[in-house]
Amino acid sequence: MNNEDLTADRPLTCIVVDDEPLAAQLIGGYVRRTPYLRLLGELNSAEDALSLCARAEVNLAFLDIHMPGMGGMELARRLPPATRVVFTTAYADHALEGFDVAALHYLLKPVSFAQFSEAAARAVSALLPPAQPASTTVAGGYLVVKSEYRLVRIPLADIEFIEGLKDYVKIYTSDSPNPILTLMSMKSAEESLPTPAFMRVHRSFIVNLDKVRVVERNCINMHGRAIPVSDTYRRAFASALGISL
Repeated sequence: MNNEDLTADRPLTCIVVDDEPLAAQLIGGYVRRTPYLRLLGELNSAEDALSLCARAEVNLAFLDIHMPGMGGMELARRLPPATRVVFTTAYADHALEGFDVAALHYLLKPVSFAQFSEAAARAVSALLPPAQPASTTVAGGYLVVKSEYRLVRIPLADIEFIEGLKDYVKIYTSDSPNPILTLMSMKSAEESLPTPAFMRVHRSFIVNLDKVRVVERNCINMHGRAIPVSDTYRRAFASALGISL
C-alpha cells in the first residue's frame, strides 16, 4: 500500500521506537487511543525497527533521538522513503536537525496526549490524500457518516464539537473519549448540522452550543480542550450565548 491507497478507512500503520520501555509504552498507548492510527509494534532499538520495516509497511514512525547504538536520526535516514517520522526526545536542541530528514513533527518529553494528537493530525494531513467527501446526512436527530468502513449514526445531542483536519473532520462526542474520523470538509459539516444549535467558532472548529459550559479568554473549555473563538465568529458566538467577549 502506498500513500495513494491511504484513506480514513485504512488507519496509518505506526511503530514506536524508544530504548526506554515505559516511554515506548506511553506513546504506544496514545497510538491505540487514536482511531486513525494502528500500532504495529513498540520497539526498543533501531535494529528491531529496521527489521520490522523490512517485513511490513510502516506509514509513520515515532522515534526517540537518543538511543544506544544507532540513534533516531540515523534510523530515520535508513527507513523506507514512504515511512514518515515524528521525533520524541527529552532534548530541545535537535529540532532543526529533524528537518534534515523531513520529520513531520517534533515532540518534547514528557509528551502529553494533546501534544501527541497534534502530531498525529499533522501526519494525517501529510499522508492522507485529497479525496471526494463522503455523503453525509442528518435524519431523525442523527448525523450519519462513514468511518472505518462503517456507517455511524451519531446523535446530534451527543456531539460536543467538530475539528477540521484538511479533507477530514474529527467528531467529538460526550459518550466517547475518542473522536470519529470521517471524510468531510468543514464547509460540508457546517451546512449539514442544524442551526442555531451548532455554530462555527473558528476555521477549524464547530461547537454544539448546548454543550458550552465554560468560556475563558476567548476559548471554550470542552472535552478537555481549549477551543479558540476567532475574531471572525466572536460577535455571533457571544450574541448566541447572550454574553460579552
